[in-house]
Amino acid sequence: MIHQEQILQKTKDFVKIRLQNDASGHDWWHIYRVWKVSLLLAKEENANLFVVQLAALLHDIADWKFTGGDDQMGIAISDEWLSSLGVENDIKQHVCRIISDISYKGAGVATPMKSIEGMVVQDADRLDAMGAIGIARAFAYGGSKGREMHHPDSKPLIHETFEAYKKNQGTTINHFYEKLFLLRDRMNTKTAANLAKKRHKLMEDFITQFMLEWEGTT
Repeated sequence: MIHQEQILQKTKDFVKIRLQNDASGHDWWHIYRVWKVSLLLAKEENANLFVVQLAALLHDIADWKFTGGDDQMGIAISDEWLSSLGVENDIKQHVCRIISDISYKGAGVATPMKSIEGMVVQDADRLDAMGAIGIARAFAYGGSKGREMHHPDSKPLIHETFEAYKKNQGTTINHFYEKLFLLRDRMNTKTAANLAKKRHKLMEDFITQFMLEWEGTT
């Protein structure tokens, strides 16, 4: 029987190898940060640390944005990987359920988590889409997809379905209004909600300055 620490280490190594060459902001270091913040939140919320860590490490193993919109591939890969390590079925199912439910799916789509472990990992993932890191990741992703930074004639959209959100091709600045500015009020835990306030304010200040510079007024 492989011990939990061995399972976690093997999973870290597995994820590092798969995501090491990513340049879209969904690389190993994104996983690392989500893992670290998930641990912080899990301890505050008395969540199962083993489940939280596995879900945090595997949550972006095959993000739908890079699999042609297939939002089931990551679940399948995670299920196969955890099975290969002999992880108990109930834990494996719990982790895969978190991976299935974690993603932001559009402003008009509710994405409730079914366990405190899921809430913790979702919060950590969303915090990494905010603040200074969130700004950097937004532009890294936009660049990787060949998207414009900003276009005054392109207006943000409120996506009412996951399918509509998947098809979005908007600018990076629009992404702040379509997702990033909405995350502060979608935190599950009190600790994450407090952390989100500072990151949200930083993004607001950035957009204000960006628009001033865009118009050449400062």
